[in-house]
Amino acid sequence: MQLLKAYAHDFWRYRYLLQNLIGRDFKLKYRRSVLGVAWSVLNPLLMNIVMVVVFSTILDMRGSGIKNFPVYLLIGQLLFSFFTEGTSSAMGSMLGAAPLIKKVYIPKYIFPLERVCFAMVNCLFSFIALILMMILTGAELHATVFLALYPLVTLFLFTLGVGLMLAAATVFFRDVMHLWGVFTTALMYFSAIFYDPLQMGSFTVGGTELNVSQVIRFNPLYWYITGFRATVLDGTGLTWSMVWICGLCAVLALALGLIVFRRQQDKFVLHI
Repeated sequence: MQLLKAYAHDFWRYRYLLQNLIGRDFKLKYRRSVLGVAWSVLNPLLMNIVMVVVFSTILDMRGSGIKNFPVYLLIGQLLFSFFTEGTSSAMGSMLGAAPLIKKVYIPKYIFPLERVCFAMVNCLFSFIALILMMILTGAELHATVFLALYPLVTLFLFTLGVGLMLAAATVFFRDVMHLWGVFTTALMYFSAIFYDPLQMGSFTVGGTELNVSQVIRFNPLYWYITGFRATVLDGTGLTWSMVWICGLCAVLALALGLIVFRRQQDKFVLHI
């Protein structure tokens, strides 16, 4: 409890710094860009169109039975992209802030937090592409859409927790940056982004037959993506499993991230 109070006090004290850092990254990202912020909408929209063509035509998934496949796919893309962008940028945040950390005192967790917040800002802009795709495909607007805030917020906390752990690990082991890219690539195929896990078969590992839908349930991202789809696309709302798994994973990841980061932060200046 004291740890949370200390972080809350620092957060409120340095809130303007956090805002300025987010604004700086926002300006740097779209500096000298003709499309500017519009690219945050066009990029996921164009990628979605390409992937729909690939999976619906080349891989012949038209009969897969997935309701409104373009929107189904886009939701998975946006949430997974937020997670990868947030964790990857948070991972290198301490290395990028090295010159500033050595000169003045700033709570070090501000830097990975800012990167995850910036990734969330980009994700929120990208939701415009989701709205456009829902309009183009005639997707029904359900009253449960407001419940989508829960999987989104818990995904933010989960991403922040993982980002804090990665930021601390990267200071001491630079190889984490390369290994994380490989891990997220593998994770993408176990997050049910472009397929329905219930329609997948089984595979054998060491003589043991495993069902894909059962294995994927151990992936927290699956629950965040599925929960968001349930509220926005299906209109069924959140099940009890979605509520407690999303919440528990977020709390555990954030708590572990804060503990690891706090214990190692005093050593950062010696290694960056």
